[in-house]
Amino acid sequence: MALKNTYDTDAILFGILKNDAQLVSMISGGIYAGQRPDNSIKEDVTVNTIDLTQEYEPQIGTSNVNIHVPDKLQTIGSVQMKIEDRIRLKTITSRVIELLRNARFVGLRLIVTNQTTIREAEISQHFVNIRIDWNIHDLN
Repeated sequence: MALKNTYDTDAILFGILKNDAQLVSMISGGIYAGQRPDNSIKEDVTVNTIDLTQEYEPQIGTSNVNIHVPDKLQTIGSVQMKIEDRIRLKTITSRVIELLRNARFVGLRLIVTNQTTIREAEISQHFVNIRIDWNIHDLN
């Protein structure tokens, strides 16, 4: 029995997203396992795994897919301010969730469980956090 580790689950998520030409072409930045480039002002997607059991099957774990989008400048009243780019966040999020829900693997199940949007005021960006739960039955 070969148990998976967090690098394996990151690689699975990365592969699902990076191998989709539509997603790659729709974002201005890149898709990364782990951390995105420091000071990125582009639309980036990152994947990371925060926990994965290691002593028994089925393996249960949790991963994140984060979609980072710079805020857009908009005039509200007579004041220019940076606000969440809801259209871009929704467009990219819809594609990512579709890819994740349609992914199929023998002995491995990923479940899209939660989605939330988080403001990063200090860098004028928002990101969508998509939470993935894993249920892994290794058949090897």
